Amino acid sequence: MHKESQKYPDYESEVSMVCEPPTEYGYANPRRYTYADYLSWADDKRREIINGVVYDLFSAPSRWHAKISTDIVSAVHWFIKKRKGKCRVYHAPLDVRFPKGGEVADNKIYTVVQPDICVVCDPKKLDKAGCIGAPDLIVEVQSPSTSKRDLREKFDLYEETGVREYWVVYPRVQGITVFLLQENGKYNEGITYEFTGKVPVSIFEGLEIDLEELFEE
Repeated sequence: MHKESQKYPDYESEVSMVCEPPTEYGYANPRRYTYADYLSWADDKRREIINGVVYDLFSAPSRWHAKISTDIVSAVHWFIKKRKGKCRVYHAPLDVRFPKGGEVADNKIYTVVQPDICVVCDPKKLDKAGCIGAPDLIVEVQSPSTSKRDLREKFDLYEETGVREYWVVYPRVQGITVFLLQENGKYNEGITYEFTGKVPVSIFEGLEIDLEELFEE
């Protein structure tokens, strides 16, 4: 079953939290943070930076979240492997950096995120640190602390930087909304698939994700 979806579906109501940069690192004053700052933080906390603003990733994913991510990664991995494709699929934590204006120095990159899943088909975008540039597909599995960010800041980021396909997975209602980048550089309104049926992975002809298998306990 599928239906047209709005940009900001209201399946989740929790507000994502912005992390105030810790004063113990000398960052008490408002500023835009960079990937160089990100690399300098000595604690073990997971964070993302979007347009210079720091966001905490508060806790490890739930078992349900991890199961869904693993199933999608496995399906994509084996599809690519059987066809000896050049694309690669990764799960979090993998740093994905989004440079602007050709500036690739660590202190010139103001956005680094850790998508739950990303598929990269251009090997030139992969380096020892992770991915630099837009993946072809990104999947974010909703959790209470990230729901608003996935549908607003990240939606705008992925659209602006040219991520071809963006999935938002809603474990609570057993649905997936798929956004596809159009020729005008904007995402379509999105199609939401719920409960049963299969979700086509548009960047790969012939790959579908079975919803009943994905959401089964």
